[in-house]
Amino acid sequence: MSEWRHVRSLGVERPGQAYFFGYDEAPPGDGQVRLDLLYTGFSAGTELTFVKNSNPYFHSRWDAGRGVFVPGESSAHYPVPFLGYMECARVSDSRVDDFANGDVVGTVFGHKTGHTADPFNDLLTKLPPELDPILGIYIGQMGPIAANGILHADVELLGPNVVNLGDGIRGRPALVIGAGIVGMLTALFAQAAGASEVVIADPSPFRRLRAECLGITAMTEDQAWAYAKARWLHGGDDRGADVVFQTRADAASLHAAMRALRPQGTVIDLAFYQGGADRLRLGEEFHHNGLNLRCAQINRVPRGLGFQWDRRRLANETVKLLLARGPEIRAQLITHVVPYDDAPAFIARLVGERPEFLQIVFKVGD
Repeated sequence: MSEWRHVRSLGVERPGQAYFFGYDEAPPGDGQVRLDLLYTGFSAGTELTFVKNSNPYFHSRWDAGRGVFVPGESSAHYPVPFLGYMECARVSDSRVDDFANGDVVGTVFGHKTGHTADPFNDLLTKLPPELDPILGIYIGQMGPIAANGILHADVELLGPNVVNLGDGIRGRPALVIGAGIVGMLTALFAQAAGASEVVIADPSPFRRLRAECLGITAMTEDQAWAYAKARWLHGGDDRGADVVFQTRADAASLHAAMRALRPQGTVIDLAFYQGGADRLRLGEEFHHNGLNLRCAQINRVPRGLGFQWDRRRLANETVKLLLARGPEIRAQLITHVVPYDDAPAFIARLVGERPEFLQIVFKVGD
């Protein structure tokens, strides 16, 4: 039987300062499982906005009823004790029949050393025994984000009758803007779906080299849109990509994505523009080519597909990708594995020195 335990959580005490917050947690009750953290992935694009005080929740309030941000009424305040959404954990005390002690699961509960989960409400995906547990960080959130982007592209090209993930891009070329984790996983899903060619664009030579090692053609953004217009021909003046996956939180990158599209093509946008999009140009290609911009936000699959493509199915698609490409993904995407106790100091270095990185993982234990 479990006893009370002390849980530590990595958060942000004040701008620029990560810290550990602690609390005591009761034993699990009936229908619950106690989880012990193994690995937790750090999402620099989102979580550094809390470190740098640039997250919109610090400056406005989300009005869920109206679906708008209300300026001047902040929703978030320092200290922020809980962050994170990429966790892999081991079951240490199960009070349900379908999870056993020792099971390793991919889920979402934040950068905490432990968590009590309710499988009735929480998505817990068991890892196959042959899968490296560190890859479990991608199953709960980041993999489904990328898979949802692919699903949005499927619907743009096929309508709502999507049987298999990637049916809409099979045999078609795919362009991904941004070689961060979401962009890399999106490109890998496109490869797995049978895209005729996968190109990824990023300004970082470090990230482009990692992409090339995964068999993805890598270019700068200017090279990529020019390549799409020169090589992807559909007859006459109809040139460019059917869809472009935009994953960089930069308005100039969104504009590059639009330049790469064929007339009436669609940008599937997975980026989070916390600083707005002042450099976006809508009076040029967007207007003259009749383009579309579709936000593929993880909390919403394409309209009408929720009954068929829920978060669990997207997580299972992620497991399939990890089983097929796991060693390569581990080698090319996970660039830093940091002891959990060293996380605050590492985040300070990340902000101050900005070393080259892709995926940062905090590890508990040896």
